[in-house]
Amino acid sequence: MHIRDLSYQESIEILKRARLGRLACACDGQPYVTPAYLAFESSYLYGFSSVGRKVTWMRENPLVCVEFDELVSPQNWATVIIEGKYQELPKTPEFDNARGYAYELLQRCPVWWEPAYVKTTLQGHERPIEPVYFRIQIEKISGHRGVPEASPEAPTGWMRKLLSGGKRKLFAGDA
Repeated sequence: MHIRDLSYQESIEILKRARLGRLACACDGQPYVTPAYLAFESSYLYGFSSVGRKVTWMRENPLVCVEFDELVSPQNWATVIIEGKYQELPKTPEFDNARGYAYELLQRCPVWWEPAYVKTTLQGHERPIEPVYFRIQIEKISGHRGVPEASPEAPTGWMRKLLSGGKRKLFAGDA
């Protein structure tokens, strides 16, 4: 297998097909990652949630990262990473069109609403359900693809030495 960079257009094509990603945010130096159904359109990812840790943290620090994967096999995969900025779409006349648009886009994925509306009991208390539509303004996209070789073999050479626990010297300068 070898790994290559995805072009911008290849990354966009994956985003068009992707639905479930991993949304990462951080607050006070502590990272947090959670699965999220998101819909791509133009320069945004659109999402829906209820108020909880991720929404609270994204309100405090809007810088986020999202990862989408396509996995065919351990040697045949693609991953796209988005760096962007969280923007809440509040229930106000100013954001009615954006909220409606987010709703239309999210309809492409069955049960897109379910994670936000699942009855959740955390630390003995039922979490209130307060719906939140949001979008992530895409600021940077990068992607990689694992490409399988014609016939995978057991590791040889320097890789075999590395994986065997380094019982032999790997480089001339090693002790």
